[in-house]
Amino acid sequence: MTFIYWLFGFSIFFVIAERLSPRHQQKIFRKGILTDLFYFVFNGHFVGWGLAIVAVPIISELNIFLQSIGLNNTFYSGVVASHSIWFQFITAFFLIDFLHWCIHNLLHRISWLWNIHKVHHSIKIMDWIGSLRFHWLEALLYKSISYPLLSFFGFNIEVLLLLAIVNTGIGHFNHANLQINIGYLKYFINNPTMHIWHHHRTQEGPLLCNFGVNLSLWDWLFGTAYLPDYPPRLIGFDGIESYPNTALSQILYPLPFWKYFSHTNSNTSANESNITFSGVSLIINFYKFTRYIL
Repeated sequence: MTFIYWLFGFSIFFVIAERLSPRHQQKIFRKGILTDLFYFVFNGHFVGWGLAIVAVPIISELNIFLQSIGLNNTFYSGVVASHSIWFQFITAFFLIDFLHWCIHNLLHRISWLWNIHKVHHSIKIMDWIGSLRFHWLEALLYKSISYPLLSFFGFNIEVLLLLAIVNTGIGHFNHANLQINIGYLKYFINNPTMHIWHHHRTQEGPLLCNFGVNLSLWDWLFGTAYLPDYPPRLIGFDGIESYPNTALSQILYPLPFWKYFSHTNSNTSANESNITFSGVSLIINFYKFTRYIL
């Protein structure tokens, strides 16, 4: 229940903040708000519960497998488990955020992952609630890839709860419709001025930029930062006009059988390429990505 209180508390705070210092004048009940409210409830509460329930038997089978090959103690090493809560939190904050930066980068570079991530980029009017517009498969992807790291380091459950709260607050902040200058902190913390340029349309500027989740630090370090001194005129992606508007159709969109229920044009740009489940394609793209950041 504690997380829910923080979620609603942050939400109320940013509703007020956007009224006091908006980047653009826009109504609270603007176009698309019902879709965003669905994601607020669904992703803010039910997805977490659903994934936790599904994870229990899967992790149980994983543990049996790890025991059978003698790697259980290695997988659950608990590297920082004996350290203080604050040491664990700082370690988790940086490690997990960098991992999420890498995952977010791949979501834009691999076509079938991009089709999942499109739900988040279907935002046409940006404000705080946009941080919760994402496909449940994206949440599954982040949590599945993060689990081995969390298990190896052995972070305390209190640390993970605190991290979830901080992530929510920063996520609301960097999606918020705020006119704010955070000075030199822009080189460290993700923020509304920078993140809005991650959502810009092709004609507004270079794509594949500003992948930071909590920290903009990684973008500045690896050369993917882009920050003009003005906001983009248009956000979204090429072909957004034919993209589904309702939450249900957006949830179905990345699934293989969607083509049987939709006549959406599949002849899109490179960043909007068709869904492919080619393992070779994934490996090649991952190789290109690792060479890019290294």
